[in-house]
Amino acid sequence: MSMTDLLNAEDIKKAVGAFSAVDSFDHKKFFQMVGLKKKSADDVKKVFHILDKDKSGFIEEDELGFILKGFSPDARDLSAKETKTLMAAGDKDGDGKIGVDEFSTLVAES
Repeated sequence: MSMTDLLNAEDIKKAVGAFSAVDSFDHKKFFQMVGLKKKSADDVKKVFHILDKDKSGFIEEDELGFILKGFSPDARDLSAKETKTLMAAGDKDGDGKIGVDEFSTLVAES
């Protein structure tokens, strides 16, 4: 399954483009722009599993830095500052990684 099976390709392109500048990433706006906020809980979980590149059941900090690439292969990497901000917003239990339930909450709070 690819991201465009779940989300509109044009929405992804616009959202990735809107945050092309370093340190401009805002996960709340991004999740809204790609249409993730409007998706069912099941679809949000499917997106999580696409972003969980090593299939560990978690999105670790190194994977988080490449989150935009999960939506569009030619997107930029997040800066260290953006990655830390996103991890802090998503890692509710403080274990240094984002699980599927934490990801679902992160999207829902957007």
